[in-house]
Amino acid sequence: MNVSDKIRFMRQLKGWSQEEMAEKLEMSPNGYANIERGETDVRISRLEQIAKIFETNLTELMSFGEKNIMYFFGDNYQNISQTLSTSPETLVMELQKHHILLEYKDKEIQYLKEIIDLLKKSGTSKPVP
Repeated sequence: MNVSDKIRFMRQLKGWSQEEMAEKLEMSPNGYANIERGETDVRISRLEQIAKIFETNLTELMSFGEKNIMYFFGDNYQNISQTLSTSPETLVMELQKHHILLEYKDKEIQYLKEIIDLLKKSGTSKPVP
């Protein structure tokens, strides 16, 4: 997976359109599309900006993960055989997806803790819908 593919993949995991990403980068949608298609050389400063938007670092954005693939197996043989027959690129993308999902989970937990603290401070014992 090259950098442009990884940028596209991470954007899609976040659920953002190319237009939204271009807006976050303060650039034209066509300019951003060129980055995802690998049609333009991207300056390091722009890559740092993209990494920041994805809440990661430049090293993580630039790494392709081929040397750091971890296999997680379920208790079920079918899951094991499916994992073993999957390409390394797909496994890397799955791992990245799970990292993003874990980030969202952590943010949700933090949000719920803040709600609990606010309820405790206000003396309300009813849950917030």
